[in-house]
Amino acid sequence: MSELFIIVLVLFFLLAAYYVFFLLRILSGLKNLSKHSDSYGAKCEEFVSVIVPFRNESENIVRCLESLEAQNYNRDKFEIVFVNDFSEDDSLEKLCSNKKLENVKILSLPDNLEKVSSKKATVRYGIENSKGKIIVTTDADCVHSHTWLKSLVNNFDEDTGVVAGPVQFEEEKTIFQKMQKLEFQSLVISGTGLIGIKKPVICNAANFAFRKDLFFKLDGFDDNINVSSGDDVFIMQKVAHQTTYKVKFCKDNECIVKTKSSKKIKEFFGQRKRWAGKINFFYNKLFVLSLVPVFLFYLTVLIQLILGIFITNIFLFTCLISFLLKTLTDFIVLKEGNRMLNQKLPVGVFFVSEFLHIPYIIFSVLGGFFGSYNWKGRNTTH
Repeated sequence: MSELFIIVLVLFFLLAAYYVFFLLRILSGLKNLSKHSDSYGAKCEEFVSVIVPFRNESENIVRCLESLEAQNYNRDKFEIVFVNDFSEDDSLEKLCSNKKLENVKILSLPDNLEKVSSKKATVRYGIENSKGKIIVTTDADCVHSHTWLKSLVNNFDEDTGVVAGPVQFEEEKTIFQKMQKLEFQSLVISGTGLIGIKKPVICNAANFAFRKDLFFKLDGFDDNINVSSGDDVFIMQKVAHQTTYKVKFCKDNECIVKTKSSKKIKEFFGQRKRWAGKINFFYNKLFVLSLVPVFLFYLTVLIQLILGIFITNIFLFTCLISFLLKTLTDFIVLKEGNRMLNQKLPVGVFFVSEFLHIPYIIFSVLGGFFGSYNWKGRNTTH
């Protein structure tokens, strides 16, 4: 064997070993959360404002409103603030005509914000016009159990700055939708595990709560307003790295928020590219660097396959070993994550998804960093 050949094999081995190590760290975080619950069952006494930004949500806005109005929570202690981001459909009209409770407030972004409007600008406008000391964000395409709000905010104590909660796709029928649900679960589980090892990096704004005073103390979205997504992760990362407040995850079944999967492949990849594009703006640059070997591992599995076909069969063997290591580690982590969240891991869908996972990750990351995408009728490069 040539020296270069040996170096390449060693590189492939090291990247595979790093991937396994990275996921085992997430697994340890999941086990930490399973052993030690951060939910103390205390009653939150702070006034809560639920912020719901929306744009072109005619299909979903009424069911979201109904699920929020049905919350089993003292109506004198919370408000629901819908903020219209220049919707071009009848979302606003439907919302106004179906509103039943006085604690539901409906706002629209002022005309002078049209050129700079984004989800972050919409959320910020809602926060600025809210009364709550605790801010909870969710999305207009979501539905919530009647105990959702109580379950989420009761995790707050005087030492807590942020509480993230689980989000799930609703039950779907097609294989594409089932694979989306599993992929989305893997993202939630990864974020949960990272919180469990006190390295909070990712969460979901559809089920997210934080202290309002911290938002303004940390300058809100001022330094990332032009990044199209990240209204959740940037707040969480700031609180984790610039304050002594705790970041928690609420794993209570009553806290789960449900949303719909993407109907079209183009829409799905556009969303994932948008999510991947914010990685470069994460505050924890060491964590960003730690993701590079993970991406390189995905890339080298594909490279090994190509080398095995065109150069030597040895690389087909190393590709198989890398793929099996990835599949086994992924399975262990997802199984533990689903167990913690009282969900079932669809084994058949999992194995089908594993074959598509590597090209999907490569495409999404490269598209997020170098491509553009459309969101709600708006084109963006971030």
